[in-house]
Amino acid sequence: MLLGNEPGPPWADVDFESDPDWEFRTAAEDNPEELRRLFDVAVADSDAIVDRVLAETGLDTLSQQRSREDDEPFSLRWILLHMIEEYARHNGHADLIRESIDGATGE
Repeated sequence: MLLGNEPGPPWADVDFESDPDWEFRTAAEDNPEELRRLFDVAVADSDAIVDRVLAETGLDTLSQQRSREDDEPFSLRWILLHMIEEYARHNGHADLIRESIDGATGE
């Protein structure tokens, strides 16, 4: 998104037009170690891009990819805040699932 790079594997080979829900079902039978590896690689790649852009041009650098809603670019600042939001939302989902299984609640 930020630099306009093409998606890497496994996303590069997906035909989202014919299979728009691919990401919601594709990993159902993958082993956890492979999923963690894919996640770790994606995070490391993203961290390297963020480090480079922060060093070269800073938080207000605008993305090459534009919003579908208003055709405006995203700033690196917006992207990082959005990722914090997404992590928090998904961690909350995981918490709800765990609580429904073991009944324990967090503080």
